[in-house]
Amino acid sequence: MLVKHAKDMARQWVLAGASATPDFAGAFYHGSINWLPDDAELPATSDVDVMVVLDDPNPPLKPGKIIYRDILLEISYLSIDQLRPPELVLGQYHLAGSFQSPSIILDPSSQLTKLQVAVARDYAKRRWVRRRCEHARSKILGGFSLRESDPFHDQVVGWLFPAGITTHVLLVAGLKNPTVRRRYVAVRELLADYGRLDFHESLLELLGCAQMSRMRVEHHFAALTEAFDAAKAVVETPFFFISDISDIARPISLGGSEELIARGDYREAIFWMVATYSRCQKVLHHDAPAELRERYDQGYRELLADLGIGSFLDLRRRFTDVETFLPQLWDVAEEIMAANSEIEDDGTPGNGVRK
Repeated sequence: MLVKHAKDMARQWVLAGASATPDFAGAFYHGSINWLPDDAELPATSDVDVMVVLDDPNPPLKPGKIIYRDILLEISYLSIDQLRPPELVLGQYHLAGSFQSPSIILDPSSQLTKLQVAVARDYAKRRWVRRRCEHARSKILGGFSLRESDPFHDQVVGWLFPAGITTHVLLVAGLKNPTVRRRYVAVRELLADYGRLDFHESLLELLGCAQMSRMRVEHHFAALTEAFDAAKAVVETPFFFISDISDIARPISLGGSEELIARGDYREAIFWMVATYSRCQKVLHHDAPAELRERYDQGYRELLADLGIGSFLDLRRRFTDVETFLPQLWDVAEEIMAANSEIEDDGTPGNGVRK
């Protein structure tokens, strides 16, 4: 299906149902769909993210993934308070990209349209690019918790995502999409463009998979697939990611990693595999009998062992490694910002011409 047809399906869903939601204030396309041309083929391993904006400071839990007329949608709710003023959006790396080009689906009050125009005008200004890089860096330092009292899978998430956001700092500096599943592929392509492909190995070393073989990754993927099937069969607890552990999400939750492995990007698949495996473990921890939990814990532990992680102390040490890595990461981000000709000089230091 072409991107423009997928967008049309998403628009129809908004018009048919979401627009009648209490406190409905609008809707917009979010995430990677905004970075694809309308005449491109929507990858089978992608969904269409739709953000439903509510005039409610406490929006309900997101519905997550749903099938609508043969297209997979990822539905989330967002308070209108989180989108004003435009400077608030311009400084948030995970939101600003959704307004750098026309993305509004429905806008009864015209607030979103005005926001999109304002964000697009200043999106490439140097001070806002740097602000978004700083926002990503702040998420690494304070956006996740790492507590010994938490279940091990939650501890892993507390290390994994800060380590993975290092890629986002660089992608934001390059005015690229801070994608989720393909982040390590995207950052490799970016670093190659700027003559810093060597730094990609540093990012993989930080994750712990720089030396992992394809055969080993395929072994872990097979174990993950079994854990996924077990988790989706027992899931009951309404976690925020519950729709990701389901048959309709399989093309993304598993198929996305399988595609990367098949293309030879097996090391770059590890981040999403660990994220999905950790979610499966959380489901099994809460909703499965002890025998089932123990059965699928072994494969999870094997994957983490290959990444050099076996305990909370290992995770603490690895998180410290991420913190220690940040000055080096920031230097490369500054290099990219200084060399990126698409960034518009606004009087802040660091203007340059792309090499």
